[in-house]
Amino acid sequence: MSLFITCPVDDVERATAFYTALGWTLNPEMSDHNVSCFSIAPEQYVMLGSREMYASIGGSEELVGGPGTPSKVTVSFDLGSRAAVDEIVERAGAAGGRVGDTDDYDFMYQRQFDDPDGYHYSPFWMKPNTDATE
Repeated sequence: MSLFITCPVDDVERATAFYTALGWTLNPEMSDHNVSCFSIAPEQYVMLGSREMYASIGGSEELVGGPGTPSKVTVSFDLGSRAAVDEIVERAGAAGGRVGDTDDYDFMYQRQFDDPDGYHYSPFWMKPNTDATE
């Protein structure tokens, strides 16, 4: 199954620069001046579309919201290590994102960031030994 997460953004070029800075891969075949498509894992994509493009899809005009509208979802994804979680969050902050909380549970290490349009991400690393207190 393929997964596409589509997000309306104020500025496609700015959003493209942010997600490129995260190290995610732009799919040029599915991108143009109105939308950038990033592959985040095999068959998993984030689509960043202009507000106009997003509103034209299936009568979603009332769902677009404005730049001050907080994210209604959290996109969580696992990474292979604690260092990988720290690295992507540091990249997000350096690229203009807002860095949020860090949670260090016995079983999981998790951090938070928002992109410049307010979309909320929560990368995490599941600790291999649930008894560990790393």
